[in-house]
Amino acid sequence: MSQDELSVMLTLAHGAAQLIREIYETDFKVDYKGPKDPVTEADRKANRLICDGLRSAFPSAAIVAEESKPESYAHFREAEQVFFVDPLDGTKEFVKKNGEFVVMLGMIEGDLARASVILAPATGYAWVGEVGVGAWEVAPDGTRSSIEVSAQTNRELARVVASRSHRTEESERALQILGVERIDALGSAGLKGAEVASGRAEAYVSPGTAGKRWDACAVDALVRAAGGMVTDAYGGNIDYRGETLTNDLGIVATNGRLHETLLERLAIAKAARERGG
Repeated sequence: MSQDELSVMLTLAHGAAQLIREIYETDFKVDYKGPKDPVTEADRKANRLICDGLRSAFPSAAIVAEESKPESYAHFREAEQVFFVDPLDGTKEFVKKNGEFVVMLGMIEGDLARASVILAPATGYAWVGEVGVGAWEVAPDGTRSSIEVSAQTNRELARVVASRSHRTEESERALQILGVERIDALGSAGLKGAEVASGRAEAYVSPGTAGKRWDACAVDALVRAAGGMVTDAYGGNIDYRGETLTNDLGIVATNGRLHETLLERLAIAKAARERGG
């Protein structure tokens, strides 16, 4: 991955964000792909723009995008380079018009997430990263500032970000068992990942089903590029080439220093749940 390739990803994210902002200002229609699963014209148009751009720039890569037809990426597991695209992560927040949504592009090479672009259309801020190279926050004027995860090692002083719209009673109990100083609700997995990568939170924890691979890839690459750690809720790497696209084992993204401790607390929560406690 080169800086030129990251620049292509960022340019496409900016183009998608512009489309999203234009629709955001209108009285847009909301459709539903399933119960509690909204989709809008902004999702579809941003998806088309990004996928067309990626196909042109990276003709040998596979593109797994949320609003694309599954047959368009049926053989993605055979490609060396795969892009996972969530054109509008946080559609529920987009519909609520609370600003907590992003454009997300993540890329894997081999089995691991390598590169990330996350852009918030409501503010114009973006976060980009390449594992082994570094991570940056990009201001609306293009100014780049290096970011890294926090140095906090005390679990009881940790700040955790968790879902605003996808919390269940079970996940709520698991979060409380973490025993951290603060748990903040925030829309969009991408924004939660940016909080961890920027050192403003120590962890993003989603112990149950945590969306799809396109909800995870950009977060995974960004947090690790900033010096953190990302696994499923059981400590395993996210399997981007596995049979399912669902993050059915959860996601834990941390500053690395608290990772094992938080996984241990989640294991306690799981054991209590299995005992019926």
